[in-house]
Amino acid sequence: MLVNVYVPIVVTVVLALLAPRLAPRLAPRPAAWALLCAALVTAAGWVGSLALLAFTALAQIPQVAREGHWSVRLLRAEDPVRFGVAVGCALVLLAACVACAVTVVRQTRDLRWARRECRRLPGDEQLAVLDDPAPEAFALPGRPGRIVVSRGMLDCLAAGERAALLAHERAHLRHHHHRFKTVWRIAAAVNPLLRPVEKAGCFVLERWADEDAAAGVGDRTVVARAVARAALAVHAGPAGSALAATGGAVPQRVRALLAPPPRHRPLHFVAAGLLLTLCCTSLTDAATDSEQMVEAAQHTHLCGHPDPGSGPHGAPASAHRRPADARFTDHAARTAAWPDHPAALPDHTGLGALCVRHRPNT
Repeated sequence: MLVNVYVPIVVTVVLALLAPRLAPRLAPRPAAWALLCAALVTAAGWVGSLALLAFTALAQIPQVAREGHWSVRLLRAEDPVRFGVAVGCALVLLAACVACAVTVVRQTRDLRWARRECRRLPGDEQLAVLDDPAPEAFALPGRPGRIVVSRGMLDCLAAGERAALLAHERAHLRHHHHRFKTVWRIAAAVNPLLRPVEKAGCFVLERWADEDAAAGVGDRTVVARAVARAALAVHAGPAGSALAATGGAVPQRVRALLAPPPRHRPLHFVAAGLLLTLCCTSLTDAATDSEQMVEAAQHTHLCGHPDPGSGPHGAPASAHRRPADARFTDHAARTAAWPDHPAALPDHTGLGALCVRHRPNT
């Protein structure tokens, strides 16, 4: 357990380092699904590792050991995790649970707000045009979702670029990209090491919508111009700056659109799958080792070797339990006097015979 329990944490660190570098080079659609699976698996592995490490601290509390009927001394001998490390993992696990609950509440509130705004928008069609000079364009998830574009944004674009912009927003709604974002945000709340994965995932979703728009319009250059002009229009004005328009993910998206479509790279996905499999296997092995350790501690406790001071009211356990030597003496005497006595049968539990079997009359 000592090594396996830390493997999911190492896998999370590797994923956080490689995801921002590899995501722009991969085809956006499979990359988004791969990052979604990776976030779910590593977040679950993070929680599982913290839970196993925190259990080593909880199991060493004398009151908990009495309720679980296991030996604290054997647990300390079999599991060399320091008590302070286990307590720290317990606190981190508690913070992760609180952060997860808060993020779920916020995402639910935002989704309800988006659906409420969809119902308030004028018209019954998917596209809603606002009479607003400020350039804006976004998609609201709902049942069904709506695309919101302002007059100011439409005035900044040519006819072909308008079609590319609308195709981009339709792709967000058609593929339910808000669900991907929700999963990544919850995973990053549970495990802060996954924040680079969340950022890379949001970029991949935009690339996915760009590629869908390019396929629908039939001209990658038109989509690239639409993305660039929309970004310049949004960041123009007193509150914006030239650096905001040329920085961030927009230049990468434009360069990707001006280049040929990305090729599928199956080896990258196979490597990621093996890494996630290693994470799951190591966590399973660690859980199995922990279960076997607890069973051994329970067996030691039931065989008459309890920890000092584990009896009721803090008294030694020997004052409330027959000595082990006396039980073994009685066992030998019953076996010698009556060979067919149940005590003569093999005893694999260490508890002795619990019932008496009558001998048939001969």
